[in-house]
Amino acid sequence: MAPVTSERSILFVHAHPDDEVIGTGATMARYAAAGARVTLVTCTLGEEGEIHVPALAGLAAAEADQLGGYRIGELAASCAALGVADHRFLGGAGRYRDSGMMGDPANDAPRCFWRADLDEAAGHLVAVLREVRPQVLVTYDPNGFYGHPDHIQAHRVAMRAAELAGPDAPRKIYWTAVPLSALQAGIENFRGASDNPFAGVERAEDLPFGTPDAEVHAAVAAPEHQEAKLAALRAHATQVPASSWLFSMATNFGAGFLGVEHYRLAAGTPGAGAGPHGWETDLFAGLDT
Repeated sequence: MAPVTSERSILFVHAHPDDEVIGTGATMARYAAAGARVTLVTCTLGEEGEIHVPALAGLAAAEADQLGGYRIGELAASCAALGVADHRFLGGAGRYRDSGMMGDPANDAPRCFWRADLDEAAGHLVAVLREVRPQVLVTYDPNGFYGHPDHIQAHRVAMRAAELAGPDAPRKIYWTAVPLSALQAGIENFRGASDNPFAGVERAEDLPFGTPDAEVHAAVAAPEHQEAKLAALRAHATQVPASSWLFSMATNFGAGFLGVEHYRLAAGTPGAGAGPHGWETDLFAGLDT
């Protein structure tokens, strides 16, 4: 049996560089600033991503195919902005290739993450679990939040690793979430905006993602780290243009909005909640750390 540790340790498993920021950046910054051990595992280099910097268009998969290497630097800058010192690529940098969107030819590439042997990939993550011994693991839901094959595979790998880790398994597992109430507020707030990310959508339930409020278990509020999250987003310049709706959202919803992130508890015992929904405010709630 693994020895007991008093250090708070939390592990985030994401599919591509930049995924760490959008749904969990403020949470990562909050726990890093509080002295917890924050570990990020990214499963691919994001080689198939779109490029929003014209001068770097030649890095694309169909050109020089060097985007993945470039994004290693972007990820390093993002982690620095968030205060995260411990970052690894699953199985080492380049072990698994970005699979592209569902149905893309990249889904069939021999090295793509979508085609990875589940137990082999999970074995790489088990090694990390046994080293850093997180009490809390964060990843995506079974649909990878929005159906991307690498997100779905990241979910499968993280959950399988937790099974294989035995006594080193995390005590709580969370899946990222966006409450339907927050999505509906976004639809209303952006209605009529020129950069409306919800154009043509009337009801949050019609979107291919979103979690009913009753299925959300935690809301981590870290508004003081919103600027760090925005800086991390800017670090991913090839993927997140300055005109992105993410920056508009930070402006339209007011200071601190991007500093609140939500989660579903997939495994473990919930701790004490607060507020009108009774949501946890700390992912370590109920743990003796």
